[in-house]
Amino acid sequence: MNLTPQQRKVRNEQRQQDASQAMKEHLAHEKAFYNNFHRLKAERQAREAAELRKPPATK
Repeated sequence: MNLTPQQRKVRNEQRQQDASQAMKEHLAHEKAFYNNFHRLKAERQAREAAELRKPPATK
C-alpha cells in the first residue's frame, strides 16, 4: 500500500476527523449516563428517606 504524500495527508485528516467525532459521541454518551445515574440515585435516596419517615406497619 504505497500512498503518495497527498493521499497520506488526506487519510490522516480523515482519521483525525473520525477520532474527533468518536470522542464527541463518547463524551455525549458519558454525560447522558452520569445524568441518568445521578437522577436515579436521587430518586432512590428520596424513596429510602420517605420509607424511613413512614410509621412501622402494625399487624
